[in-house]
Amino acid sequence: MYVNSLTLSNYRNYETLSMESFGSVNLLIGRNAQGKTNLLEALLVLALTKSHRTSKDKELISFGKDSASVQAEVERKYGKIQLELRFSQQGKRASLNGLEQRKLSNFVGSLNAVMFAPEDLEIVKGTPGVRRRFLDMEIGQVQPSYLYHLQQYQKVLLQRNNLLKQAFNSGSNLAVMLEVWNEQLAEHGVKIIRKRKQFIRKLQRWAQQIHEGITGGGEALQLSYLPSFGDADEEDEAVLLEQFMIKLSQMRDQEIRRGMTLAGPHRDDLAFHINGNEAQSFGSQGQQRTTALSLKLAEIELIHEEIGEYPILLLDDVLSELDPYRQTQLIETFQSKVQTFITATGIESLNASRLQDASIFHVQEGQVHR
Repeated sequence: MYVNSLTLSNYRNYETLSMESFGSVNLLIGRNAQGKTNLLEALLVLALTKSHRTSKDKELISFGKDSASVQAEVERKYGKIQLELRFSQQGKRASLNGLEQRKLSNFVGSLNAVMFAPEDLEIVKGTPGVRRRFLDMEIGQVQPSYLYHLQQYQKVLLQRNNLLKQAFNSGSNLAVMLEVWNEQLAEHGVKIIRKRKQFIRKLQRWAQQIHEGITGGGEALQLSYLPSFGDADEEDEAVLLEQFMIKLSQMRDQEIRRGMTLAGPHRDDLAFHINGNEAQSFGSQGQQRTTALSLKLAEIELIHEEIGEYPILLLDDVLSELDPYRQTQLIETFQSKVQTFITATGIESLNASRLQDASIFHVQEGQVHR
């Protein structure tokens, strides 16, 4: 997978921009607040149809403008494809080879990307919501049907929570309506849980191997799914559905009192253990950073395993955050294998001797030049 060109219009601080002649490794060099991260974000937005920095698409549109667009030519193993996302006050539209896609889920997966940024340390030490978002974004790239069930689940969850609040405030008996929402919540919820478990099992295989390599065999990394009900190893949908319905029945009175749904994939978590110790609470800063790095490198291999192509890799100001050994491990992973885009404030912060034949782009105040 290879990005040949990128074109922006009224996107963030870029009024118009056309970039091409990308190499296998591309360095985006410039001072802070010049727009380097915006370029990586634009590529990730093409992959996911959403930003990793904001949930409000309107923030992607340049100040004072009505709309914005991101376009790219991407070379896949089956040929070149043209991707375009347009954002306006009315929403967003996606086009593939000039044809507008009725569903965004049909567009997701056209470009696959893995991003590694300093804030990714929060996947390890942050809140459960950060880890759930990590799972949702990565699974959705390789399994578009996951996004459909996730969207449906979130809609049902909102309706069910509203019903629970009504039941508490009015004291009315809404048992029949609640049962209908329970069935729909469980129908989509078990598919999300099952796909998460399968993804984590595959990610574990790659992450454990990579982590051992980075630490010279001194540390063993273990990933564990922490569901809000049932067995973490159970994947049979019929069994999961029964367990989910039982749990919802057991918690009904408590949920009505609190006005919210207390069981389901929106309450699940992902745990990391290093040599048997929980990394979030007991891991050092270095161990947590290595765990995050192992996860990102594992994602690259997992996507390759799933779709038969390597994704592009986006490194947002992270090489300077790594010690020389981890820099070397990361560079050797993507060198000559994965098209990579790297932001940095200067060449001197990078292990430039290992960045063979890198294409260098200088970014200044929303302008890019070679």
